[in-house]
Amino acid sequence: MKQRGMREHGGNLDQAQQRFGGRAEDWIDLSTGINRLPYPVGEVSSRAWSALPSRAEVDALLQAAQHAYRTSAPVAAMGGAQAAIQLLPQLAPSGRARILAPTYNEYAGVLSAAGWDVQEVSGLDALAGADLAIIVNPNNPDGRRHMPTDLLALLPRVGRLVIDESFADAVPQLSLASEADRPGLLNLRSFGKFYGLAGLRLGFALGNAADIGKLASMSGPWPVSGAAIAIGCRALRDDAWAEATSARLARDCARLDAMVQSQGWTLVGGTPLFRLYGTPDARAAQEKLARRQIWSRVFAREPTWLRLGLPGSESEWARLAEVLAR
Repeated sequence: MKQRGMREHGGNLDQAQQRFGGRAEDWIDLSTGINRLPYPVGEVSSRAWSALPSRAEVDALLQAAQHAYRTSAPVAAMGGAQAAIQLLPQLAPSGRARILAPTYNEYAGVLSAAGWDVQEVSGLDALAGADLAIIVNPNNPDGRRHMPTDLLALLPRVGRLVIDESFADAVPQLSLASEADRPGLLNLRSFGKFYGLAGLRLGFALGNAADIGKLASMSGPWPVSGAAIAIGCRALRDDAWAEATSARLARDCARLDAMVQSQGWTLVGGTPLFRLYGTPDARAAQEKLARRQIWSRVFAREPTWLRLGLPGSESEWARLAEVLAR
């Protein structure tokens, strides 16, 4: 049974198991945009599990985030980018929110529930005049991209501009993180997707001092766990891993695009962490994969769209190729 209030997302592997059987470990979950070759966590000290995080440890994490995202803007650590989304309605009195759509469906739901007048629009110019404008860049699920200069040109035309860069780690040229301290601009980052550690529940908000101070205050004194701090500090400063992973993801995108051509699927778009394909019948394609316990993402509003994350190990690639060849 769907949890009350839960919107449609990828990662719903429990539903796949209910329909098609198998244990969770039998499945290749390609329904999300989470890197399936995660950052090697290594040892985590017992203190990280047993003690409350200190102010110095939290500060070290924020400095690591500034390093990774190439910014000097104030940063707040959150329990995933979703935690920041939940707090967005409280940054200002409710008003007119416009969201560049189609996109991640939590924004509209969270803002509507908090009393905001929410409108989904299809172009940047249509965001002008909003008290709160939201853009996911690159976008989920279609990968639509906007150049930083175009986004900065929009900033004076809205009350507050939120740029969700959850999928921007491998395309840093798209990021506005370096400009995040401008008044009215708020930048959200997800740690778990690119680093493949979504279960750690770590994300960041970057912005001007007033907004970040308010978000940090609402998040409380210990917004993330000691383990998240330890692993986040290590990963966010590992430039060599990030560079190698970005290069691998680019190669893997091309590999997946070539692999599905035999199905007659067409590339709608995507990011370095997932691809979106147009198919004759997305649910039929999903079922074909699911019968061999490979889970994908479909969309109720777009019955031809199928989203696939990138396989991780060579055995996962081989299994996907075998299923597609049937």
